[in-house]
Amino acid sequence: MPIKNSLGQIVGVIQLVNKFDDLVFTKNDENFVEAFAIFCGMGIHNTHMYERAITAMAKQSVTLEVLSYHASASLEDAQRLRGLRVPSSAFFHLHDFEFDDIQMEDDDTLTACLRMFLDLDFVGRFHIDYDVLCRWLLSVKKNYRNVTYHNWRHAFNVAQMMFAILTATQWWKIFGEIECLALIIACLCHDLDHRGTNNSFQIKASSPLAQLYSTSTMEHHHFDQCLMILNSQGNQILSNLSPDEYSRVVKVLEDAILSTDLAVYFRKRGAFFGIVRDRTYNWAYDEHRELLRGMLMTVCDLAAITKPWEVEKRVAELVSSEFFEQGDIERRTLNITPIDIMNREKEDQLPKMQVGFVDSICLPIYECSLRNSLQSSRNLPFFLTCRRQYPLSDIIIFVSLNITNFGRKMVPP
Repeated sequence: MPIKNSLGQIVGVIQLVNKFDDLVFTKNDENFVEAFAIFCGMGIHNTHMYERAITAMAKQSVTLEVLSYHASASLEDAQRLRGLRVPSSAFFHLHDFEFDDIQMEDDDTLTACLRMFLDLDFVGRFHIDYDVLCRWLLSVKKNYRNVTYHNWRHAFNVAQMMFAILTATQWWKIFGEIECLALIIACLCHDLDHRGTNNSFQIKASSPLAQLYSTSTMEHHHFDQCLMILNSQGNQILSNLSPDEYSRVVKVLEDAILSTDLAVYFRKRGAFFGIVRDRTYNWAYDEHRELLRGMLMTVCDLAAITKPWEVEKRVAELVSSEFFEQGDIERRTLNITPIDIMNREKEDQLPKMQVGFVDSICLPIYECSLRNSLQSSRNLPFFLTCRRQYPLSDIIIFVSLNITNFGRKMVPP
């Protein structure tokens, strides 16, 4: 009697020779053997599946090993970075909320990151090997693609803003060293391997990433890339943490990176605004601190909108260029008309759309964050730069927000 798999293919044969009592096989015997044949078929099928799974896992392991090798910076580059002088944070203006990296070389951005880790005492507190830290930073930089906006420079600027906020406020004490370490790492890694296209594009294109993650597609990928680098040989900056500390860092890392998805921000900001408005927050509660960390990641991610006009304008042009590039791909490869903000044919509406972005997304979180700010050694000036299109000219509105008052002034471009 044949043994078949789920496709009806013969994978074996059952042969019955004799019965002990020399009687013929009955219909009941045939039914029993048929049932046994199905059981045997399932067993053989599962065995084949297991063998294929073992082979696939071995191939995956080899692929990950090769990927990890090529994703890691070289020892030579790490040794070169280690030998560079690391200037003070004051030299780099790392505490400045109007920070601009336009004059910095790539090596400067790396040594500035080293300075942040040193000034926050992460190297000493968590016994981070300095050589490993250098290699990890280089590996993180290496894994950012050369896209128009979501590249290494964006990640560096987000980390700088987080550093400036943590060192200017009492939030450092609220979060503690473990969570602050995770936040700085999250800022540097939050857009790893960004392709210059957003989550909506991944879904429209039915990309493998969209099949892997149905929500926060790119953010899950950024987090996975972050863990891959952290676990790569020679890049394990968290290797000297205790198991509990390591688990906590990874959990905060995941929450922080996923919170940079604006869909997550919209879903959670109502709860955050509520506890700040009603002053019902208690930062001893994990869920309240998680909300605060998520909002702070958004504050830092969108911080270019708070910079002086010349900086904000330059960044806005980069963001718009990347959006238009995605729109061009959608029109060319997916044969669809992109949304207005990504439609190059509607570039004339860009100022209006940018003002809408500031009003609906940026302004609420900055106002709420400032109301929530604890007294610090100095004010936190945030400048929201908005463009309003008038019949004859553009007027630039700087909205100066600080802890003690809100002031508005209009200046010409």
